[in-house]
Amino acid sequence: MEAPPPREVFTPREWSLIRTCRTPERVQWWLNSLPYNDETHGETLRSFRDVVRRRNAHCLEAALAAAVILEQHGHPPHVLSFDSKDNLDHVIFVFRRRGHWGSVARSRDAGLHGRKPVFRTIRELAWSYFDPYVDWTGRLQGYQLVDLRDLGRYDWRFNPKNMWKVEKFLIDIPHRPMRSSDARHRRLHARFVAYRRRHPSGPVIDIYGGRELWMPLTDHARAPRR
Repeated sequence: MEAPPPREVFTPREWSLIRTCRTPERVQWWLNSLPYNDETHGETLRSFRDVVRRRNAHCLEAALAAAVILEQHGHPPHVLSFDSKDNLDHVIFVFRRRGHWGSVARSRDAGLHGRKPVFRTIRELAWSYFDPYVDWTGRLQGYQLVDLRDLGRYDWRFNPKNMWKVEKFLIDIPHRPMRSSDARHRRLHARFVAYRRRHPSGPVIDIYGGRELWMPLTDHARAPRR
């Protein structure tokens, strides 16, 4: 497998961040501190280098940045790609600790951030995102574990340009199906709609179970739902 980049290729600012963010929890804290990249001036897909320079990130940019940082601390650059019925997909960085899976992630939605390393399988981790994904249109229908090193010689770490090849790579990979009943989805959707009618703005958090398994959130991470 390809070795992580050497220290010499990083700028002093990048390396200082890498030294500070030695654990997935620290990377999650850093990502939570960044404003979400709403792509108000057009769609982007920025590398770690550009995220550090611009100090904002959307979900895929955050996953790629986490992969660059944590591979310097011995974690393989693995991400989990989700496929949603409404084509508003999600990507998270995943890691293992003492045989259990956890994740680091950034999202507009409070329930789609990172998870503590308590899940025995990738499938269990993926299903922890199912309920919080249901909003006006969202419904998860597939997931897949991806090793970013499978991109070969393509520069997904420092590329100064938008990396649409990474997006296409993730979209084209076959996803494992997440089969759920329509009755379950209707129940979750009705709960979300009812909550939104009572609370038209702000994050949706209180209606979800399993919140003790989420990585801690900050004010930035509690951004309004899309």
